[in-house]
Amino acid sequence: MTASNRLLLEFATETAHLAGRLTLGYFQAGVQVDRKADDTPVTVADRKAEELIRSRIESAFPTHAILGEEFGEAARDGATHRWIIDPIDGTKAFVHGVPLYSVLLGLEIEGEVEVGAVYFPALDEMVAAAIGEGCWWNGRRVRVSSTSEMRRATVCFSDAATFAEFGRAEAWERIQRASSICAGWGDAYGHALVATGRADVMLDPIMNAWDCGPFPPILAEAGGTFGDWSGRPTIHAEEAVSTNGRLLPELLELIRG
Repeated sequence: MTASNRLLLEFATETAHLAGRLTLGYFQAGVQVDRKADDTPVTVADRKAEELIRSRIESAFPTHAILGEEFGEAARDGATHRWIIDPIDGTKAFVHGVPLYSVLLGLEIEGEVEVGAVYFPALDEMVAAAIGEGCWWNGRRVRVSSTSEMRRATVCFSDAATFAEFGRAEAWERIQRASSICAGWGDAYGHALVATGRADVMLDPIMNAWDCGPFPPILAEAGGTFGDWSGRPTIHAEEAVSTNGRLLPELLELIRG
């Protein structure tokens, strides 16, 4: 017998919360910053949080596979479930003492993400969902916004320079001109803002799978969309867009030009 999505959601939220509380012991504490091979920052907090998450998964679900940012993939023969971990999404924010970093935990079941939890430790905000179980923000059910026109939309992004770097400069210019507000509430926080109705669109021209892990069920259960820049639902496109759903057709027109 397999665990239900509700039980898996409870496990994901508890695990993300525990890992997040661990990171707070290093937050704004002058933690040493190391550099990975791709020159991105990593700290002991990233590694310790992922170790905690992996240990809990391996204990509770020994047949499940795991993919994590810091320690790679632990495959399991015949596994139908794979946990996707980012122990600290927004490490740059974390090392600068900015409270918008998060712990991300998603669960793929037969290739589709069905459970997701994102926890912002320094804000004590949890946004989590499982297919069929709704989207929850600190214990209350939430929905995306009702904004129906881009001219009234609040659009979030992480790093403006990346749009040109990854060939999206012209699309980004069109989106900025068409929108009401473009605000740099970046990394996972922007996607969480869309899911909870506090923003309307979040754009990322570059994303790894572990940066996206929780968001397909979170956005779907909140009534929105999560996928790539062509509207395809996926966490494996190395790019990501969250919307409230109503704005997706107009946004895709702006992207296509």
